[in-house]
Amino acid sequence: MTRIKPLPLLLLAFALFYLLPLGLHGLWTPDESRYAQISQEMLMSGNWVSPHFMGVRYFEKPAAGYWLIALGQAVFGENLFGVRIASALTTGLSVLLAYLIARRLWNEPRKSFACALLYMSFGLVAGQAGYSNLDPQFTFWVNLSLVALWFALDSRTQRSRLACWALLGVACGMGFLTKGFLAWLLPVLIALPYMIWQRRLGELLRYGPLAMLVAAVICLPWALAVHAQEPDYWRFFFWHEHIRRFAADNAQHARPLWFFLPIIVVSCLPWAALLPATLINTWREKRQPAMVFLALWFLLPLAFFSLSKGKLPTYIMPCLLPLALLMGHTLIDLVTRAKPRTLFINGLLNFLIGLAAMVVLIYLQVDRPLYGNSHSEMFSLSLAYIVLMGWMLTNLLQVLRPLTLWAMPALGIGLLVALLPVGMPAVVTDNEMPDQFILEHLDELQQTRALLSNELDSASALSWRLRRPEVAFYDTVGELRYGLNYPDSAYRKVDLDNVQSWLAEARRQGSVGVIMRVKSTSEMREAGQLPPGGKRYYKGNLEIIIYPQSL
Repeated sequence: MTRIKPLPLLLLAFALFYLLPLGLHGLWTPDESRYAQISQEMLMSGNWVSPHFMGVRYFEKPAAGYWLIALGQAVFGENLFGVRIASALTTGLSVLLAYLIARRLWNEPRKSFACALLYMSFGLVAGQAGYSNLDPQFTFWVNLSLVALWFALDSRTQRSRLACWALLGVACGMGFLTKGFLAWLLPVLIALPYMIWQRRLGELLRYGPLAMLVAAVICLPWALAVHAQEPDYWRFFFWHEHIRRFAADNAQHARPLWFFLPIIVVSCLPWAALLPATLINTWREKRQPAMVFLALWFLLPLAFFSLSKGKLPTYIMPCLLPLALLMGHTLIDLVTRAKPRTLFINGLLNFLIGLAAMVVLIYLQVDRPLYGNSHSEMFSLSLAYIVLMGWMLTNLLQVLRPLTLWAMPALGIGLLVALLPVGMPAVVTDNEMPDQFILEHLDELQQTRALLSNELDSASALSWRLRRPEVAFYDTVGELRYGLNYPDSAYRKVDLDNVQSWLAEARRQGSVGVIMRVKSTSEMREAGQLPPGGKRYYKGNLEIIIYPQSL
């Protein structure tokens, strides 16, 4: 470890496991196709102020997250790599923050490397790095705000202290422009009790206004612009996306209070077995300011998110960097004191998880095959076996030599997140990546004059691939319910009763492309209302119909 240069090694891992796989598989629904389309629409329309989803007002998030995804598509092309690069880069920057703050906290090279490596290889972090949504971006801004706060509190000169408080304001402002008011709440939630405990509340009152001023300068231009363009934006965004999601009984993604506890354990795989030792070590060192700060950073957001009615696993991503720091600190202390037991258990647990997954996959493939007999399916199955074998082998190495090969699980998770999406069976990829099905018939679909879909996920993939926001929504509104209530968007709705007349009118103007998901009883009913004829293509539970122009 003393001979390894940590930053070049982390950069190599970033390139191999984060960047290279970005273009290897289609867009997952619902998030990736949605964010790809919204940001592409910004590029096409030139409207960078109010987000629109397939031409319909979509006020669930501010604009900055879409700006970065749009920038990725502008620089690298409107392709899979361009859509995902913002998530990969912001996750990579969070890894760098983990390294920098660990170096500031402990000034021990091995510990800085371990903290960064653990954070980079947490399953949830690594998985989201190749997934286009706003959580990796928001997590980076929250991480930056709290790293800047610690550097501000630890600064020795007035100049560096002011610069760090200003950087805290920049991070809060950009976090707000990415996901909203939570970016302001989280730093205050941690800073206030920590400063009271340290008896430094006066310092917070002196320098806090500087961060608030910088954040306001960052936020106000867009906040005023979106209000001028869409006066109802802030009412909907504040009440629907914050108050209702946090407190309403009918909140979207409602989950029980304890939901995030098992999610934390799964999220930090392949290092989950280090959790007990980490918690014990943190309690033992509870009087040290650094440990208190990290514990508050981990626990208070976790408690806040647990109180919310609506919950998704990715909500706790801002809690993972302090957990990686606490874990890395504990891990290197175990290695230094030559106590291999925890690392041995960690490797053994991971090995058994991989072995169980391998046994289940073999059993299912023999009894109820997940993979078909085609060459592409056999290739995907081979990749799945390679991923599981790599996982087991790397963790077995940690079992055999826990004090010297303690980092091996990171290689296992790297192989998993890089190759597993490509190794998924067709029953998954055919149904969850509709853009690939659309790509197979892109030439024919580009000749159509009108588009129709009974599902927003498939419609957004169709819109992104064709660069055409104008898709009619057949018996579906979903998250576009608010936007479709505007008079200038209401015509986009097509119901069961008028779909045939809509199609007849559209076909008089030219050919019509339809993408349908036909799985549930209601979707079968929707498909039954469509007229016969047209060229039809099937993949999984998706169907593409191209109706020719009627004479």
